Amino acid sequence: MAEFLQQLVNGISLGSIYALIALGYTMVYGIIKLINFAHGDVMMVGAYVGLFATAVLGLDVFMAMLLAMVVCAVLGVVIERLAYKPLRHSTRIAALITAIGVSLFLEYIMVWGVGPQQRTYPTGTLTDASFRIFNGQVTVTSKDMVTLLVSLGLTVILTYIVHRTRIGKAMRAVSYDGEAAMLMGINVNSTISATFAIGSALAAAAGVLIGVYYNSVDPLMGIIPGLKAFVAAVLGGIGIIPGALLGSYLMGIVEAFVSGYGSSMYRDAVAFGILILILIIKPVGLLGKNVGEKV
Repeated sequence: MAEFLQQLVNGISLGSIYALIALGYTMVYGIIKLINFAHGDVMMVGAYVGLFATAVLGLDVFMAMLLAMVVCAVLGVVIERLAYKPLRHSTRIAALITAIGVSLFLEYIMVWGVGPQQRTYPTGTLTDASFRIFNGQVTVTSKDMVTLLVSLGLTVILTYIVHRTRIGKAMRAVSYDGEAAMLMGINVNSTISATFAIGSALAAAAGVLIGVYYNSVDPLMGIIPGLKAFVAAVLGGIGIIPGALLGSYLMGIVEAFVSGYGSSMYRDAVAFGILILILIIKPVGLLGKNVGEKV
């Protein structure tokens, strides 16, 4: 039972990181039906900005996270304006190939700029304390708690923005019908840019959390977490914010149990096996609904 609870804690912590990345995937897909494969690499840039802020500027982890979110929000808008906006009326495959190209560009511009070697956050960036619960049988670290609290806090803020603010209403209108929203006076271009900015900021927070949690940052670190967050978004129902959260926590918990009871070698295979299964059994995801297409 103690092992079960320990893996559950590990899975929730991992799922919290996936959730921040998956929210960006699902927001962009919900607005312009684009699978932004560069999203994981925006997360990687956020991790490096956090590293620079802590190692060079001497900021604490939360200020570093805030700086990374601002920088990546701007980066997300620049990527959208330069790479995706010119293709907005092109085929989906053209936009998808462009996203892969942007992903490779970000990865190798960072390899050129900072080198391919792994780097670590400064010692003591986040206090590494441990707490024993359930009669001392389960360990919860300060990193687990910070990861969960930051993820929940940003999710609450995102929910407030989407449901209670003017830009959130515009985002929901554009996701429902972009042309009708434009006719009603909504600035679609600004709304899409705001979506990329918010999604990229969440990815940057995830990047700093990954950098602190695993204490390892490299230019290719966004590939696997980005793909798994995409799988999580598909699992819950891509384009649906609660679905992205559900899929992310399920993905994190499954991965933790596979690593804990089996072998960590199989966790990636299981993650992508889940993607294949969900596409075969329920392609719209756990919370998605089949919608008939009007002709």
